[in-house]
Order: sequence, then C-alpha cells, then structure tokens
Amino acid sequence: MIEALYDVSPAWPVIIAGLLAAAFPFHTARKGLALIAPVLALGLWFNAPSGDHVGGLIELGGFTMETFRFDGLSRIWGLIFIIAAFINGLYGLHEKDRIADAAGLIYAGAGLGAVFAGDLLSLFVFWELTAISSVFLIWGARNNAAYKAGLRYLAIHVLSGVLLLTGAVIRASETGSWAFDETLSIETLGGFLIFIAFGIKCAFPFLHNWLQDAYPKATITGAVVLSAFTTKLAVYALARGYAGTDQLIWIGAIMTAFPVFFAVVENDLRKVLSYSLNNQLGFMVVGIGVGTELAINGAAAHAFVHIIYKALLFMSMGAVLLRVGTVKASELGGLFKSMPATTVFCLIGAASISAFPLFSGFVAKALTLAAVAQEGHWMVWLVLVFASAGVLEHSGIKIPYFAFFSHDRGHRVREAPVNMLMAMGMAALICVYLGVNYGVLYELVPFPEAALHYEPYTFDHIVGQMQLLLGAMFAFAFLVRMKWYPDEKRGVNIDTDWFYRRFLANTLNWCHAMFSRLWASIGNVLGGVRRRTGGKLFEVFSPIGALSRDIPSGLLAIWTSALLAIVLLIAYLAP
Repeated sequence: MIEALYDVSPAWPVIIAGLLAAAFPFHTARKGLALIAPVLALGLWFNAPSGDHVGGLIELGGFTMETFRFDGLSRIWGLIFIIAAFINGLYGLHEKDRIADAAGLIYAGAGLGAVFAGDLLSLFVFWELTAISSVFLIWGARNNAAYKAGLRYLAIHVLSGVLLLTGAVIRASETGSWAFDETLSIETLGGFLIFIAFGIKCAFPFLHNWLQDAYPKATITGAVVLSAFTTKLAVYALARGYAGTDQLIWIGAIMTAFPVFFAVVENDLRKVLSYSLNNQLGFMVVGIGVGTELAINGAAAHAFVHIIYKALLFMSMGAVLLRVGTVKASELGGLFKSMPATTVFCLIGAASISAFPLFSGFVAKALTLAAVAQEGHWMVWLVLVFASAGVLEHSGIKIPYFAFFSHDRGHRVREAPVNMLMAMGMAALICVYLGVNYGVLYELVPFPEAALHYEPYTFDHIVGQMQLLLGAMFAFAFLVRMKWYPDEKRGVNIDTDWFYRRFLANTLNWCHAMFSRLWASIGNVLGGVRRRTGGKLFEVFSPIGALSRDIPSGLLAIWTSALLAIVLLIAYLAP
C-alpha cells in the first residue's frame, strides 16, 4: 500500500479525466482516458486501508469536507461504480462525441464522489454534479424530444439537490452536525426533506416519471451510463441514512409491482427496461426498510449485480438501435440471424434479471426475500414474489423475444461493433461468475459475516424459484399462442406524468388564455374611459374649451393665483 494515497478518493482521477476529455480534441486520447481513469480509481480502491477510514479532508470557509469515507457500505458501491465506468468506457469507444465523453466521465466520478462523501455538504456538491453532467448524455441525442426530456430531467434533479441542501442546513442548525450517517430521521423537518431528495433520485412512486421520460431518449451509450449511477446512488444514500425506516418497506413494495403493468403494454424496449429498472429498485428499497444486516446485504448485493445485468440489457438494446435504427417492439424481430452474439448476451442479461439459478440475480435477490420472510412481512413477501414473476415476463422474456425472435421483419444488419461486444461479454461474464461463485459477492457486502452463513442453493429455494419462472414462461407462451398477449402498438403510453405534462400544461394554457382575454377586456374598458375623459377635459380646458370661453382671462389668472397660494400654505404648515 502507498500511505501517501490513503486519503485520495477514487473519484478524483475519473473527474479529472472528464475535465481533460472536455479539452482534448483528439478522439483517441479521450477514449484512452475513459479506460485508464477507472483503472486508476480501482488502484486507489485497493490501496484504501482496511477497516473504516475517513480522509480526503478539504478546508473550505471554515468547514471541513470529508471526501473519502471508506467503510463496508461505500466499499461495495465504490467498486461496482468503478467497474461500471470501465465497461461504459469500453462500450462507447466507437463514438466520437467530445461532450459525451467528458460528461460520462464526470458523471461517473461525481457518483463515486457522492458514495465516498462523509458529510452532507460534500454529498450535496457531488449530488448536483451528477445532475448537471448527466443531462448532456440526454441532450447528446440532439433532437427536440431529448432536449425537452433533458430539461425536465435537469429540473427535477436540481430540485432534489435543493431539498438535500435545505434539509442539511436545517438539520445542522438543530443538531450542530453535518454528518452523513444513520441518525437521519423522517420525523424531523430536515430529515424529511433529505428523505424526499433521496426519493426523487431513487424514483419513488409518483416521483419516478423522469426515469421513463429521459432514459429512452438518451444517446445509445448515454442510456447505459445513466442506468448505472443515478438511482443506485440514491439507494446507497437511503441505506446510509435511513436503514430500518418502516415506510420504505411499502414504498419499495409498490415500486416493485406497478411498473409490471406499464412494461407489459410498452412498445419502446428501452422504456420497458426503464420500468424494469424501477421494479428492481423496489427490491433494494424494501431491503433497506427492513434494515437488518441480512436485508442491507441483500440491498447492496442486488445493487451490485443489477448495475451489471441492467447495463447488459441496455447495451444489447443499444446495439440493436445502432444497427436497425429503432427499438420499437412493433418494428423488430428475427435479429438473432444477424446479431447472434448480441442475442446471447441479451439472454444472459435476461436470465440474470429474472433470477435464474447459476446467474447473479438469483444469489442477490435471495438475500432480500429471506430477510423479508425472517421479519414476518408476509404480505410484502408475496408482492415481491409477484414482482419477480413480472420482471421475468417484461425483461426476461419480452425484451429478447420481441427484439430477436418474434415476427421476422426482414432486418439483415451487421453484428454490433467489436468494442460493444467486448463490453457486453465482460458484463455477461460477471453475471455468470457471480451466480456460480457467489461467495465473492457475499464477501463484499457491508456485513459479510451475516451473508456467508446464508446458502442460496438449497433444494427448496431452487425448486420454488424454478416453479415461479416456469409458470411465468408458460403463461407468456399461452397468452401469445392464444393471441391474448397485448399487441405491440405504435404509440406513447402516459404514466402519472399525465398530471403535469397534459393536465397541468392544459390548465396553465387555459389560465393564460383567460388572463389574456381578461387583460384585453380591461384594456378596452380603460381605453374607452380614457377617451371619454380626455374628450371632456379637452372640452373644458383647451384653448377653445368652455373654461376659456366662459371665464374672462383676468378672472382665470386670479383663480390660478389662489390655488397656488393654497398649495404654498399647505406646504409651509406641513410638519
């Protein structure tokens, strides 16, 4: 170990690489930075001292910012963020967009910075940096829909940062502490505001629409990068500050269930993956709400494997979008003939997210389900089982089926670029490796002692999971065969964002029209009054008016002098 680097956060080489990438005009140099920076960050991660460590102190205006807290919770999140940054850099090697290259690195570095932040002020700085940098991955698509979605995305995430800072200030004024730890509580105003800030970024129900709005409109590589950091950073923040908060149990249960219904009827396959992402986040939120060591381990392990297999699915759909030009289920099918490697990688991602035995999702999701059952939350457990069947239907089956095997639309395209295949292959290898060698994953979780005593490959667990999966597969096949499965239809499905994208927008437009009409009416009335009053005054005071005609000039002069005297007297007597 190099003691001089103990206090250097792995975030800094990635952020600095992003700033350099913004200045470098050479494509090769930028891509080199995208691969080298995560390797340097990994070196700093390995170099960190064992046990809990707080360092990277920065004095700013009398305040000490802690930029490198390394403990059991930040360790696992830091590692998966570094791995994701490397895979994302490899996946985007073929692209030549300087802004996207820089934004991707700064975004990944900001995510790492937030994970290792030891106080709420440091967390806020990196929290806002993730929002500002990531929006360029949406705008990089360079179309009007992406521009509008990016504005909405930026607005909601800046609001999250404002709530975080406001809550932190209130909490500091009440307690005198800026510490980012498990003492946060929704019972206080400051703690509640911070909780909502985390909930926005975690896509809580009714706060989730930014995710399905923005991710499908991002660039091909941008959607992959976005899927890795934002929401999982929020899961980390909840695990750090609100573990054991009972309200999270039902919030998470709702998150697992409602996306299933939207994903079934959605035509855009990247939007299906966005709903699926929301579903998977729910499992993690439930684990954090339960709050036991096994449950926190489950949330952390699930976040780790989810980043990989969700990126794999987004990468496979990105390859399809690159070659075919669309990811609409109604326009795809038969691509296994042209893109066999991408098909295989997509199937591995689908098996992982569906929690098939021998794949990473199986060994991670099992921890959360076991923890929920141990604490007696049987109703929530049943919701999670239903959601598990749902995720198989919309991500495990629908994505590969409609993209690669359904009606052959006649697309004969080239296989994905080599760098894309390499990135997908690396992610697929991790999915299989961790599914078989799950002890490696269990050693990384915050409470390894609790995890290492858990055995996922029991007869009951395997048989139960396979019954669930085979039942869901049979149901899908039966519905398709009977032509009862919802047809893939061109169109846009509106979620609860209808309230602000349609209802609120129409309400504001109506109010604007009514105000304009009212103002115009008032203007007409005032104009009439002004014209009539002006005419009367002209008749009285003009040189040819009544006053000039009827009153002699000498009398008018006397009257004017009297008025002036009265004014002067009042001014003199005034205090």
